[in-house]
Amino acid sequence: MTKILCFNANEERIPFIEEWAATHKIKVDYVSEFLTLETVHMLEGYDGVTVAHVGDFDSNLYPILKEMGIKQVAQRTAGYEIFDLEEASKNDIIITNVPSYSPESIAEYSLMLGLQLVRKSHQLDKKVAVRDFSWTQDIRARVIKDMTVAVIGVGHIGLLVAKLYKAFGANVIGYDPYPKAGLEDIITFCDSVEDAVKQADLVSLHMPAFKDNYHLFNDEMFKLMKNDAYLVNCARGTLVDTSSLLNALDAKEIAGAALDVYENEAPYVPGNHEGKEIEDSLFKELLEHPKVTFYHHCAYYTDVSVRNMTQFALDATLEILQTNDTNYRVN
Repeated sequence: MTKILCFNANEERIPFIEEWAATHKIKVDYVSEFLTLETVHMLEGYDGVTVAHVGDFDSNLYPILKEMGIKQVAQRTAGYEIFDLEEASKNDIIITNVPSYSPESIAEYSLMLGLQLVRKSHQLDKKVAVRDFSWTQDIRARVIKDMTVAVIGVGHIGLLVAKLYKAFGANVIGYDPYPKAGLEDIITFCDSVEDAVKQADLVSLHMPAFKDNYHLFNDEMFKLMKNDAYLVNCARGTLVDTSSLLNALDAKEIAGAALDVYENEAPYVPGNHEGKEIEDSLFKELLEHPKVTFYHHCAYYTDVSVRNMTQFALDATLEILQTNDTNYRVN
């Protein structure tokens, strides 16, 4: 009987795992531990594996997995930059991800962050908390209909974000290395990120993380932005040089930022650090900055996303076990 083991499976995923196992008549077990050199022995007797790994995946695992007869590792998220794909391929390990588990979840969340920035809702919250109900210029907002929104990365999520802002009446521009035809009524593609950023009142990031876009938003990029422009990042933390962002905010080169991700978040997100000291001084500065709204990688976090991420990874695993390939593979 085919057996699959799901690593770092928390309680909310278990019903979706058991539902999938019953439907496909496959033995699926789950553990809370991450797949590491210390836990890889748990895979003895199993045919396939799914993970939701954060932080770099130890490449020393690949030859061990190969020796154990494991053909694949199915990541239950979209991000796969944590895997050394070349080393995986050398050891005949297929890496898969879940590229589209609920684009709507992230697109709607990204719009929410943009609206919070434009309407200055967090400043309003602070005023109400101290019973200050006055109308002052620091809470005076703008209208999205009169703004130019730049969507950087126009894939499944980015296109939905473009449609949402277009519905508000915004002028939507964007950049993608592979611009799609037939979207002229929604978005106008620019020739470069820089070209889009220069024109934008709000920049919304939706690119995957690769070596060539590491710290894409750095000192030079922020200097190109309008002084009253906003940045929203619901993509990958490494797209933004955090130090450069903080410097740009302090220098009033941009007006504010809303982030769902941070480049060095792995030791903290997910996790409860209430009452504990944040040892990462850069992260602490980010959290305390008055012009930054930070949430803890929650854009994806909806009922449909959790179900799809869990079950689509199992689909990929079973497909590889049955056919030696899958459309979910990334190497």
